[in-house]
Amino acid sequence: MSTLQLLGKYSGAILYWLPTRAKKVTQKNLITCFGTKSVTEIEELTRASLTSTACTVLEMGKSWVPPMKETLKLVVDSEGEEQFFEATKSDNGVILLAPHIGNWEILGFYLCDEIKSTWLYQPPKFDLLDNLITRTRSRAGIVMTPTNRTGVLNVLSALNKGEVVGILPDQVPPIEGGKFSPFFGEPALTMTLVSKLVQRTPAKVFCGIAKRLPNGIGYKVVVEEAMSGIYSKNVEKSLAALNETIEKSILTTVEQYSWEYKRFRKTLDGSRFY
Repeated sequence: MSTLQLLGKYSGAILYWLPTRAKKVTQKNLITCFGTKSVTEIEELTRASLTSTACTVLEMGKSWVPPMKETLKLVVDSEGEEQFFEATKSDNGVILLAPHIGNWEILGFYLCDEIKSTWLYQPPKFDLLDNLITRTRSRAGIVMTPTNRTGVLNVLSALNKGEVVGILPDQVPPIEGGKFSPFFGEPALTMTLVSKLVQRTPAKVFCGIAKRLPNGIGYKVVVEEAMSGIYSKNVEKSLAALNETIEKSILTTVEQYSWEYKRFRKTLDGSRFY
């Protein structure tokens, strides 16, 4: 892990010093979401974020390849998991939000080990990569289902059985699957799926991250229940609470969020953001 983090540091430096798309998008997102920060602070965060992103990519092998017992040993600390595990014992179902912070692969493996779970994911365009992802993630008993109508029905069915459902809530949905809601003050097309699921089921919603620790010692998993407004029957209030929940997790380790993702690529007026 320490070697991978060192490689990530050098890779992040390359991404920062070259005029890469990742750097431009990261800077744009950080300036948008943290407008009160100075130019120096934005640049420091940009470099740290690109380094974190490089580390996440390099660490995928550590998540996917070793035996599951070895992968789980990478989690050396945790916080708040007791409430999550208690909720999984009920028949109401649990929705686990996993924003793109730290190593979300590790998060799913750790919290869903020996617990039946279904995770929504966007299948990559290449079948070989898709097969690799589904095979490696299924080692922990995770069932992968695509982000389409069939996948949504599978997720609803799992919740009705009292199981765990994993969702990456900060992905930009199709226009028909979302509404605009503030994300760090900027309108962002936000998925309505979570809000609809909590209206149709008694599921509890939690948000978790696997935070990368320094010096290659591993990860700290932090999980807590989502903001209470997410259960509101008012869709706008529910979406606002969803984004507030994500924001709260991001603020615990801003540099480990995937800021190179084009979160605002769809705008209210149809203008080009990036």
